[in-house]
Amino acid sequence: MTRRTQAERSDTTTSQLISAARKLFGEYGYAATSIDAVAATAGVTKGAAYHHFSGKPGLFRAAFTREQEEIATHLEQVGAASPDPWTALRQGCRTFLEHCLDPGFRRIVLLDAPSVLGWEEVRQIQHAHTLRVLLNAMRATDEALPADALAIRGQLMFGALCEAGMLLARSPDPTAALPPITTQADHLLTALHTP
Repeated sequence: MTRRTQAERSDTTTSQLISAARKLFGEYGYAATSIDAVAATAGVTKGAAYHHFSGKPGLFRAAFTREQEEIATHLEQVGAASPDPWTALRQGCRTFLEHCLDPGFRRIVLLDAPSVLGWEEVRQIQHAHTLRVLLNAMRATDEALPADALAIRGQLMFGALCEAGMLLARSPDPTAALPPITTQADHLLTALHTP
């Protein structure tokens, strides 16, 4: 049996804390979740939580970032399985909206992140993950589009998708609201894609 290094143990503890944070922040929200509860759910001490994260905001940032990493990976997989760039882009947008039906994702990404992290930090993290995937998909559908036009169209479409996600998050029946919201998002995407 090999002994784990300190770095491996540290990575394991960090991963346990982020998983517990995603579970609790997703279920109860940022305000109702204490760092003590996250540490207990992760099976570590409160001191260990503060050793790995400066406090609850840092732990929330890590949970938000992990949500972004996972949805970006999923969107890339959807795109890779699509027959052409336009289908990949449309399916990716639909997949993002479908993912907004997940209560934990909605709570962390759409409802709590803007107030906890601030708009600038949220967009910075999204730009490295979900917005990056959208921009790459849009670029693949029109390689002749100038970079400045792509950046504008990408931001407009991403803003629309986030607002569509907020509509789902605030809907009394998100599942019933998904089809009409997806249809309108697809119309908007088509309009933005038209040269």
